[in-house]
Amino acid sequence: MPTLNWCDDLALGIAEMDTTHQEFVALLAAVESADDAALLPAWQALVDHTQVHFDNEDRYMLATRFAATNCHTTHHQMVLDVLRQGLAMGQAGDLAPIRQMTRELATWFPQHADSMDAALAMHLQRVGFDPATGTIAHAGALPAEALHGCGGATCTPHDVSEHEAAAA
Repeated sequence: MPTLNWCDDLALGIAEMDTTHQEFVALLAAVESADDAALLPAWQALVDHTQVHFDNEDRYMLATRFAATNCHTTHHQMVLDVLRQGLAMGQAGDLAPIRQMTRELATWFPQHADSMDAALAMHLQRVGFDPATGTIAHAGALPAEALHGCGGATCTPHDVSEHEAAAA
């Protein structure tokens, strides 16, 4: 039985994100159950899927004024870098890091989905973003400027300065 199984608790209410996340969980389970001969192709499929998965979310963020410098996008890049390092180690004959990364991903993913992805999904719903078409139903709900940092008012230098100024 896989370490991570899809459940309704992981659903975010954005069909495209939920479908992609279900696919991620299934691919992770395939890696986890793969024997040594099937491990590298399964891992490659997970890496490829994750690239598209993260590219899509990054595109959603940019379309709705999350800046390319936000920590969600940065987090995506870091995870992809680690996945690619695992692939390189596996291609060099060391499969143990992939096995360990698989276990770590099963822990990481629900936390990422419940925090960064849930915040993105709420933002997309608030602005009425349709990932399938790229349209925004509530353009007036878009932030006036691109969100930096983690996308929250308390972690962007510009917003922190305004907050500190208001408190003074």
